[in-house]
Amino acid sequence: MTTAQETVEYAAEQAPRLRWAQHAPEVYKAMIRLDTAARQGLDPTLYELVKIRASQLNHCAFCLDMHTKDALAAGESVERIVQLSAWEESRHCYTGKELAALELTEAITVLTDGFVPDEVYERAAGQFEEAELAQLIAAITVINAWNRFGVSTRMTPGHYRPGQHR
Repeated sequence: MTTAQETVEYAAEQAPRLRWAQHAPEVYKAMIRLDTAARQGLDPTLYELVKIRASQLNHCAFCLDMHTKDALAAGESVERIVQLSAWEESRHCYTGKELAALELTEAITVLTDGFVPDEVYERAAGQFEEAELAQLIAAITVINAWNRFGVSTRMTPGHYRPGQHR
């Protein structure tokens, strides 16, 4: 007897274009240090939600794999992770502080108008102390850099284990 899972044939896994960290190890180490510095003082759950949302916007499968697993390991709910792609319609799932962070994440990640709107910044500034807001902006900026490495080199998702790169 065969099971449904045995009859499913998945697409072949693509190899990454380039293992950039091996070829630019000093840049990789600097990114790790920057990421570590950026997360200081931020709530770990908020940090992962921001990383997931930016990675969704940037279509970075590797970072989505990593940060959803890290968020789940840290106790985040599946429901809140699933709803992130539609957070504006699922506002009731998030705190005011998380909503301000998600809105700021989108504004910084998608600079289509060339700036972060004043009202978005002010909502975030109303939820975060200045030092924490500076850390949040740093964390959003760092995940956007990671996403660009992941997308441009087509880093392969699916093999990350929670906490692997800490």
